Amino acid sequence: MTADNDSPLYLGFDLSTQQLKAIVVSSDLKTVAQAKVDFDADFGSAYGIKKGVHVREETGEVYAPVGLWLESLDLVLQRLSDTMFEQTPPVSMCRIRGISGSGQQHGSVYWNREAERILASLDAEKPLAEQLDKALAHEWSPNWQDQSTQKECDAFDAEFGDREQLAQVTGSGAHHRFTGPQIMRLRRIRPEVYANTSRISLVSSWLASVLLGQIAPLDVGDVCGMNLWDMANQRYSPELLALAAGKDGSDDLRAKLGEPCMDGGQSLGTVSSYFVNRYCFSKDCQILPFTGDNPATILALPLRPLDAIVSLGTSTTFLMNTPKYKPDGAYHFFNHPTTKGHYMFMLCYKNGGLARERVRDALPKPEPGGTGWETFNKAVFDTPVLGMHNKDDRAKMGLYFDLRETVPNIRAGKWHFTCDAADGSGLREEDSDQAWSKDTDARIIVESQALSMRLRSQKLVHSPRDQLPAQPRRIYLVGGGSMNPAIAKTLGSVLGGADGVFKLDVGGSACALGGAYKAVWALERSEGETFDDLLAGRWQEEGSIEKVDVGYREGTYEQYGKVLGAFEEMEKKILEDEER
Repeated sequence: MTADNDSPLYLGFDLSTQQLKAIVVSSDLKTVAQAKVDFDADFGSAYGIKKGVHVREETGEVYAPVGLWLESLDLVLQRLSDTMFEQTPPVSMCRIRGISGSGQQHGSVYWNREAERILASLDAEKPLAEQLDKALAHEWSPNWQDQSTQKECDAFDAEFGDREQLAQVTGSGAHHRFTGPQIMRLRRIRPEVYANTSRISLVSSWLASVLLGQIAPLDVGDVCGMNLWDMANQRYSPELLALAAGKDGSDDLRAKLGEPCMDGGQSLGTVSSYFVNRYCFSKDCQILPFTGDNPATILALPLRPLDAIVSLGTSTTFLMNTPKYKPDGAYHFFNHPTTKGHYMFMLCYKNGGLARERVRDALPKPEPGGTGWETFNKAVFDTPVLGMHNKDDRAKMGLYFDLRETVPNIRAGKWHFTCDAADGSGLREEDSDQAWSKDTDARIIVESQALSMRLRSQKLVHSPRDQLPAQPRRIYLVGGGSMNPAIAKTLGSVLGGADGVFKLDVGGSACALGGAYKAVWALERSEGETFDDLLAGRWQEEGSIEKVDVGYREGTYEQYGKVLGAFEEMEKKILEDEER
């Protein structure tokens, strides 16, 4: 904590699927205090949720109660205020000069025509949920895990001819979770809710709206996760608005969404008097645009072009900051949340941690007190590259999907393939139960997840130096899997990383921290100073990151490159078999 008791502080939020986190930092980016609400632990019985959501299996719908988030915002601020007061000396909430943050991407909240009036007249003596429930046209928010919009996704993919053309326009092919298809479905199945909707917020801008006391605009980065934003022209696509809202409803939907804020550092105004009176915020505290959780992650450190972040959680996410716009239907491009002319490249896999756990659980049971990861890690370390014990062995590859995957769009299942290790030729499918041992599966699943990332990011990387092959400069790992040495070494072997592989130690709060850092930049930047420049000048690597692997290994990296084409061919073969 800074020694200056009057120096400004900055607050970052992260409204994720299962938690609401708040973190306070000083101007020198040191963490001062933090608090969180766990939705299941704190409100599970009240809202009947599991892992933060309700699931309707028969329709594929996954959704969260907005009232839960309102109660959680009051609770997390009370916990944060208590934590700051209990410090020695006590830290006042009134020192917080700016607030930003993030929300789970793609989710949407529907306001009714009373929303603006109610937001502007909140009574600090009453909790938020008691007042703002009357401002909602819909009490539920669709969650990113929702799979109910296949009909709408087909229409979006077909609008410009095919999926690749949609990706050229919007930065992504159509996805179930994206807000455009979600709005289109809501209008189809609940026309009365859509008609009663005055404004539509993303989860990020919804949280900003509550704190601001008026409807906040969408963010320059988060607006791209809707399949409605025309990336080349930086505007809503008239054709896609008309698709989602009906031929005569384009202007109405545009008005419901509102124009986004194109400057990630622009102040939206001062914090609502509700929070001044209830939690002792300064009346001059500024609200900055909130972005999506993935864009916020790349703000948690000075991520330079050619650096990559791999988030190893329930899902697996691969992120890069790049000036190149090279869209493809298999992945995503969003506007960078702070840097004009740059983009966030994102791969998002459903089959991440849970798929690895399934392979782990098939291995011999651990000794009493063990987690099972000890056995898994030993199997990974003991199995050679691509499962080749001898130089004449065929290279082993596989896919392990507990859920239908999005990258690529392949059904749940397990597949084993082999190919010639010298050039990837002679690809053939093997018996998925007999081809090799369960110990070998432990290495192959991690390799396969990394090979998919390498295949799809190869257009964005170049040689970092000294005639090295094209690869990322650094790879940063976040999430629960980042602490696993076997996973870290395998990712480094496949993906490279000229300077190494690093674990980013932010205590699971990368998104909230990115929001807090964005607030620092917005209110303390000098004229023309970019976010990355400000952060690089203040961010201390020591204590923030730990090198966990060397990354690029000469010979090994090239060996994986030889089978990359075969890996792509394997995916295509499985897709073709499904379509027959």
